[in-house]
Amino acid sequence: MRTASYLASCLVIVFTAARIVAAEQPAAPAASPAEPKWSMNATIIEACSCPMFCQCYFDTKPAAHGEGDSHDAHAGHAGHGGAAAAEGAQHYCKFNNAYRINKGTWGDTKLDGAKFWVAGDLGSDFSKMQMDWAMLTFDPSVTSQQRDGIKAILGHVYPVQWKSFTVADDKPIEWTATKDAATAKLDNGKVAEVELKKNEGMTSEPIVIKNLRYFGVPRNDGFLMMQNEVEALRAAPPGQQPYEFKGTNGFMITIDINSDDVKPKT
Repeated sequence: MRTASYLASCLVIVFTAARIVAAEQPAAPAASPAEPKWSMNATIIEACSCPMFCQCYFDTKPAAHGEGDSHDAHAGHAGHGGAAAAEGAQHYCKFNNAYRINKGTWGDTKLDGAKFWVAGDLGSDFSKMQMDWAMLTFDPSVTSQQRDGIKAILGHVYPVQWKSFTVADDKPIEWTATKDAATAKLDNGKVAEVELKKNEGMTSEPIVIKNLRYFGVPRNDGFLMMQNEVEALRAAPPGQQPYEFKGTNGFMITIDINSDDVKPKT
């Protein structure tokens, strides 16, 4: 039975289970008078290691994975072999989020068309708003002013702390999407890749989950269900392992947030 406390906890989880911090530091900054007016409307090609649909949106722990897990196409890459597997199932959410900004501003700087990529792992338990690690990569076309704005805005999109957060060297990002499929490649797939295919519904239209919050964002157009054909990070940051999954969670979503949404309540 879903009690009132259970529903309340779900609301807290949705706000706190997030994926990317704003700047090259573990704590995401809060809104401050130093920030200019800003806005961002962006579409994300997103995939992770969880089964379809990612339970991180409804719980404080990712899906459990163990040796031979059908959702883990490369168990060795993900660290499931040997002693790790013998200790039992592990909880993690290893993800790739490929962003394209449709329209946005950071003060006088336009963000339209900027592309960037975030990969990482939420870790085993994010109930305390602390995640494992993340790596941010910009397309070379993104200017320094745009990067400053994007980093700050992401801190409001994903208001969490990271044990490790890095900004990688620039790599070209390929980003294409329709209502039927989506493809994103980082450095032509040599660093990371996401391939999504629309889940079939009762009609030719996409299956869409509505009225579900995307982390710290107040508005979205719904989660378009697109199970991944591949979700891979092939060049991980120092201290982390590459990973690759097939047939696990994937979706597309367009999010919308601006500086008025995050102003402190008076």
